[in-house]
Amino acid sequence: MSLDDATLEKLEAAAFRRLRDHLRTRTDVQNIDMMNLTGFCRNCLGRWMHEAAVEQGVDLDKEAARTLFYGMPYDQWKSQYQAEAGAEQVATFAEAIKAHSA
Repeated sequence: MSLDDATLEKLEAAAFRRLRDHLRTRTDVQNIDMMNLTGFCRNCLGRWMHEAAVEQGVDLDKEAARTLFYGMPYDQWKSQYQAEAGAEQVATFAEAIKAHSA
């Protein structure tokens, strides 16, 4: 199968929007758990959006990109949905971050 670049970009953008929307509805999924399992979280996705904007010469700061991804300001999302990380989550994170940084 061969896709032209424009079609591929549209498909990738649609898949990204679906991931974003899915994560907006799954507020029970904590960022620390995502980091522990995958090495990225909602903050990473917002940061990647900011970095893409910089590469494309688009004026979009980190907080604005994060807000676009979360669908609300990060501080609001955090106060509404982020639970306090447990000791096991923090310990797993400490180990996982080493593996993802290697």
